[in-house]
Amino acid sequence: MDTNVKDVRLWFSPCGYILLTTLCFTFVFTALPQTSTNFNVELQLDYSAAEQSIALYEDGFVDTRRIAEMRGNRIAASTTGMIENRESVSTKLQYYLDSLKYHQIIRADIYNLEAARKNVSVIKTLLEELKRRNFSKRVAATVEQIFPVDAQVSVTIPVYAVAFGHENVDAYVRRIIWHGDHPRFVGENEGEITIVINLAHAVDYGLNTEERFISLLGVVAHEVFHAAFSTYKENSDSWKKFYAEHRKPVDALLDLTQNEGIAYYLSLEQQGHGYVPRDWNTKSRDLFSTFNANADQLSSATISNRRAAEIIRKANLSGYQDNYGSVVGMFIAREIDIRLGRASLIETIASSPHEFFRKYIALTKTDSNLPKIRIPVIESNR
Repeated sequence: MDTNVKDVRLWFSPCGYILLTTLCFTFVFTALPQTSTNFNVELQLDYSAAEQSIALYEDGFVDTRRIAEMRGNRIAASTTGMIENRESVSTKLQYYLDSLKYHQIIRADIYNLEAARKNVSVIKTLLEELKRRNFSKRVAATVEQIFPVDAQVSVTIPVYAVAFGHENVDAYVRRIIWHGDHPRFVGENEGEITIVINLAHAVDYGLNTEERFISLLGVVAHEVFHAAFSTYKENSDSWKKFYAEHRKPVDALLDLTQNEGIAYYLSLEQQGHGYVPRDWNTKSRDLFSTFNANADQLSSATISNRRAAEIIRKANLSGYQDNYGSVVGMFIAREIDIRLGRASLIETIASSPHEFFRKYIALTKTDSNLPKIRIPVIESNR
């Protein structure tokens, strides 16, 4: 993708065009009441796109043109095309849906429609569970606990449930300005923060409906954190200052890593401080090495815009094996929270990604077992 350095930051920053989740854990939520009158998050759930896709998968009498034009499906189609670097694909969604409707072979099934039809009964059951159990307040309360007590966050978030999409994403945040039912995807401080959840991907969350439902709560909480954090930044003087003064590609990487890392940790923490993924130590150390190498490249004055965009894209848009930014950020958030306390982690949300990394670097100086991190832009500002 050809873009200038400014666009690299806008595209990949938490306030930018898209934030995607690519890791899955099983989460156990505790019902926490919202305590601050300044923290108001309301989710507006729209299930219509998923409902119509399910009808198609069940060979019901449906209008594929209408399905392709539904708001949730338009967003899902565009996002899939963006990830595949095939933007024109989004205009051909009806073609793909027609092929599925008439049981024709789909040779490049980038929307994973065949897999969704195969799992339609599971998707349908999960959708019915979502309708039966109102989880909006529980999600909002879970997210609130990670913000400063005086945080000014007031946002109503449209949440579209869909039943197809790219294989690497289960939920994501985009900023949208609607022209009728046609979305225009915009950058930070513009448009409406919108969440999309792919129920077809949620099939992989667990062995039964309850496990899938609980995991989906975690996924939504992850994305609500992104949306709330974006809104918080719009009202924060420290974040306005950060974005005005730090516009290099390496700053975009630090920004994304803090945002994704805390979001993943917020979900991970629901299982208790002692829980980590099975290959946590080995994988995290490998990805720290990748992070350091990429931070070095992004700090170079000679790096091309295309190369910078690709490095940052892989920080969160690839699978778990290469998702270096999110995993490193999750590791750092966990260490700050456990070793320094929740207040220290909240301080980084109120401050900047530079503070997030400075706190971790200070921890590595007191514990030689922690993976080391090297960030030229922070080291040069000491």
